[in-house]
Amino acid sequence: MDFVRYAERSAELVNADIEDADALRGLLADRRWLHDKIVERDATALRRFQRELRPVFEASSERDEQAVVGLLNDLLAKHPVTPYIAGHEPGNWHMHVADRTSSVAELLVAESLMGLSTLVCDLGATRLGVCDASPCAAVFVDTSPNQSRRYCSDRCSSRANVAAYRARQKAVAAGGSR
Repeated sequence: MDFVRYAERSAELVNADIEDADALRGLLADRRWLHDKIVERDATALRRFQRELRPVFEASSERDEQAVVGLLNDLLAKHPVTPYIAGHEPGNWHMHVADRTSSVAELLVAESLMGLSTLVCDLGATRLGVCDASPCAAVFVDTSPNQSRRYCSDRCSSRANVAAYRARQKAVAAGGSR
């Protein structure tokens, strides 16, 4: 199990517009084996979980490590995770999370919480963020070596850099016309 990938998927989950089961299938386009198990109840449960999980990213973005850990521990208590060791071939053991759950929503919640919890323990509690580009409010996972990520995507980074450049040019022009 790749916990960083699960953490990144949790950011995708928070950012997703999950209005119904079809939207959830779209979010899980690369996991077609889950599509037949998706029901409307999953979309409803995941919308609630999105609201619960966003504060973890916000606390990390504010560099409040205690809040990140406290919020994750609260979510782990509310949504217990049952990892287990699996092996598809002898000698190739690895962890799986909640494969035996009763719903797709429970599986995604478990993956998100294990991914984020492991990431926080391995890389630190300030590796999550909220995009600095206005008006974007998307969240992201920062796995950069120097922990310098500020934007959710290259698009937002470029847009913010262009806006800053134009603001500087406008200030220079305004200063020179006085």
